[in-house]
Amino acid sequence: MIEFIAILSFNAGSKEPRLGQLQMAYKQVGIFSSISGPLVAESLKRVVAVLAARDIQTVIEVSELAATATPSLQTATREAICRSADLVIAIGGDGSMLSAARDVAAFGVPLLGINRGRLGFLADVSPEDIETQLNAVLSGESESEAHFLLEGSFAEAQGMAIATALNEVTIHSATMARMIEFDLYIDDVFVYKQSSDGLIISSPTGSTAYALSAGGPIMHPSLDAMVLVPMFPHSLNSRPLVVPGDSELRITLGDKLGAEAKVSFDSQLEFLMHPGESVRVRKHPEPLQLLHPRGQNFYGVCRSKLGWASR
Repeated sequence: MIEFIAILSFNAGSKEPRLGQLQMAYKQVGIFSSISGPLVAESLKRVVAVLAARDIQTVIEVSELAATATPSLQTATREAICRSADLVIAIGGDGSMLSAARDVAAFGVPLLGINRGRLGFLADVSPEDIETQLNAVLSGESESEAHFLLEGSFAEAQGMAIATALNEVTIHSATMARMIEFDLYIDDVFVYKQSSDGLIISSPTGSTAYALSAGGPIMHPSLDAMVLVPMFPHSLNSRPLVVPGDSELRITLGDKLGAEAKVSFDSQLEFLMHPGESVRVRKHPEPLQLLHPRGQNFYGVCRSKLGWASR
């Protein structure tokens, strides 16, 4: 039997707020920009110009955009950049930030996002403020916030494989418009058997993403907790469940023949799950260090991105 394991990453042992100033001299900055387009290319050139004016060594990930927009810049793989950079800047939307987070967190490199997407919950430097806000961050006028990571390991024919995510791990039907049945255990204690379209296991960071659309609560990023949000459960009394961050979850897929499911990581990576197989979810101690321009805060982002009423 194949067993899937998903691990939530958290700033282990810390009871203090995780928001604080990050003051350091940036000697080398890496740029992740895997998507193309004229707006992204424009932002990339402006970021490069700011870094060049401060005499900061700049390395960009190997991509078609790098070859066309900044052909004279040094290029490298993401792993090589993370091994040597003091800071990584991701240009794109929240999807680009999710991808970048999976790469930088293991190296402890702080991540800053330039928003060229639609919502920009994680990439919070706006295009019109690139020069002002980027120069401020490079001068130490920034705040660092630790966020959960999700790390999943599972057995394959070739051995143990690993996948990571920042927002959520989702178990859902492998076929369109078909319910799955699964058992949920928390710390090896049986909780319930459920028939539904699936289950979203979200970190606080992911609570404003897919989990929010499914009716889950909004959680502050500093909370040591995770939320389980059922997807269209065949029950009138099934509700989202918030559990302590140090809980270990196990979701076992029912053994009904032909009832395959998929395990999805931030809706960017997914793996097939067969009847009788399990997913385990727990915390992992390595957080993502996300940089914000000074003065930004979670509630202000919610007002701006979610349309909350302002005074």
